[in-house]
Amino acid sequence: MMKQICMNSNAGGIWTAVLVVVLVAVVVIGIKSYFKRLSSGCCGSGSARIKKKRAADRNPAHYPYHKKVMIDGMVCANCATRVENALNSLEGVWANVNLSGGFADIRMKQKIQPEELRRAVKESGYIAYSISDE
Repeated sequence: MMKQICMNSNAGGIWTAVLVVVLVAVVVIGIKSYFKRLSSGCCGSGSARIKKKRAADRNPAHYPYHKKVMIDGMVCANCATRVENALNSLEGVWANVNLSGGFADIRMKQKIQPEELRRAVKESGYIAYSISDE
C-alpha cells in the first residue's frame, strides 16, 4: 500500500512538471511575439514600413464634403497607412488617418455614400463603426 501511495505522488509530480513546461513555453512564445510587434509593427511582418498613397490634389478648397470615420482595429502605423491608402484610392478622396484617435478625416470632391467608405475600410482589414459629417 505504501508503494502505491508513493507511485501516485510521483505521477502527480510528473503532471505538475509537464504543466509547468507548457506554461513556460506559452509565456516565452507570447513574449517573443510582443517584442516582434514592437520592432516591426503588428502587421508589418518584419518588412519595411508601407508606403503611403497620397492624394494628388491636396488643396482643401477643392473638397467641399467632409466626413469623420471612426475605425476599430488599428494598432500601429502600418494599420493606419493601410486604411489611408484604401480611402485615398477612392476617386476624389483625400484621407488622413489619426492612429491615436482611431479615426480617418476624409475630404471628398463629391458626395460618397457611407457604405462605400465602410467597404474601403473593411477591404483594408478594419471596421468603420461610425461615420459623421464634419
